[in-house]
Amino acid sequence: MTQSNIDVQAIPIFNDNYIWIIINVNAKTCVAVDPGDAAPLIAFLESQKLTLEAVLITHHHQDHTGGLDQLHKQISNLNVYGPELESIQGVTHPLEDQQVVKLAAIETVFTIMHTPGHTAGHICYYAEHLGESPSSDQQKPWLFCGDTLFSGGCGRLFEGTPAQMYSSLQRISGLPKNTNICCTHEYTLANLRFANLVDESNSSLKNYITKVENLRRDDQMSLPSNLALELEINPFLRANKPALIAAASRFKGEKLEAGVDTFAALRAWKDVS
Repeated sequence: MTQSNIDVQAIPIFNDNYIWIIINVNAKTCVAVDPGDAAPLIAFLESQKLTLEAVLITHHHQDHTGGLDQLHKQISNLNVYGPELESIQGVTHPLEDQQVVKLAAIETVFTIMHTPGHTAGHICYYAEHLGESPSSDQQKPWLFCGDTLFSGGCGRLFEGTPAQMYSSLQRISGLPKNTNICCTHEYTLANLRFANLVDESNSSLKNYITKVENLRRDDQMSLPSNLALELEINPFLRANKPALIAAASRFKGEKLEAGVDTFAALRAWKDVS
């Protein structure tokens, strides 16, 4: 069976961020996602003898873009992709919704998804598979989603409305169920504790909490997640479920409708929890 020459790794930075690295193992080239800090990425490239061919940016926050200036100084003619609707110094290729980007360095085609909510111009990068001859794991779809969707949670609404974020999450929910979810923060355990508060009868959630607690106890990352799991345990993807509607209604003190009303109440609840 043909083996994929694509590997995906994550470099931990700051307290809880990850820089995702998509590596063409044979060519020793790679693409980085949301390099908030250049130094750990450069050290990784040197230790693995990799050439950074491109950078993918999901949104303008400093913990996702802070390494761009140093990377441009270190690497000439570096291609940096980012959202057209946000002003980010160092982006060389602004991208809009539904635009298709082929990155030869990792033999992968991404489709851009505009997912406003966390920020106004936030984008996600979706690939039906990684590499031209993917293995069984890389054959699955991959979503690099920044701060839109987290495992067990979603991003805060700094610039967008609840309706925008709900629409963005619904769009992600429509992707293939086996999609790997690569978000940029290790927020999973905190998210799951809130999820357990609002969806306390969810047995899948309780099982996942135990799994993540064991991973984090051993200092292992909880990511990537996958969409099938998130649809079972993530309250922000379950705003049409009776248990979540009831919980959100109790928090709000009024009967809420399924969908965006329930989502908005859950997000407001999480903000103060």
